[in-house]
Amino acid sequence: MIPLHPQRIPDEPDSLRWIVPAGVLPCTGAPAGVPAPLAALLAEGTLAQITLEPAAVVTRLGADRSWATDAAPVRTALHAALTDPAGWIPAPDTDRCHDDALLRVAAHDVLAGAVGDFARSHGGTIDLVGVSGGVVTVRLGGTCHGCPAAWLTLHQRLERELRRRHRGLVQVRDIGSG
Repeated sequence: MIPLHPQRIPDEPDSLRWIVPAGVLPCTGAPAGVPAPLAALLAEGTLAQITLEPAAVVTRLGADRSWATDAAPVRTALHAALTDPAGWIPAPDTDRCHDDALLRVAAHDVLAGAVGDFARSHGGTIDLVGVSGGVVTVRLGGTCHGCPAAWLTLHQRLERELRRRHRGLVQVRDIGSG
């Protein structure tokens, strides 16, 4: 069973963010289709909307619904849905600004995790400069700046992990490489 836990969203009492391990979800944004257990909750009106983030599923309740009565069925459906990766169907068109915001979250998480740890273990740093149009721009510092292996770190580690987490990635670019 894939672990998950809910978080309230400030100023959105009808929504919950269900945190899941990064890389579990095959896409981000509003999916065109979801696995059958969640599709049933959408069809019956228990849920009004589902949005995917790099490491979370955001669910919004339908009208006249309450988390006090509907959280357990949503959790059960979500657990079942997470075991069906083929059931998540990406939307053909995504909102690029929203997609960039999710890509920024994914990049931040990757740099705070194993990829950043790898750079720091060698006396280097990789700082997130920005995300625009699917391009993640970083700045290499410390021993990473000018290192012959920097290309491998950027592309074989950072870019590979970002592509795994977010389909909207176009490129990873080092601000120092022009």
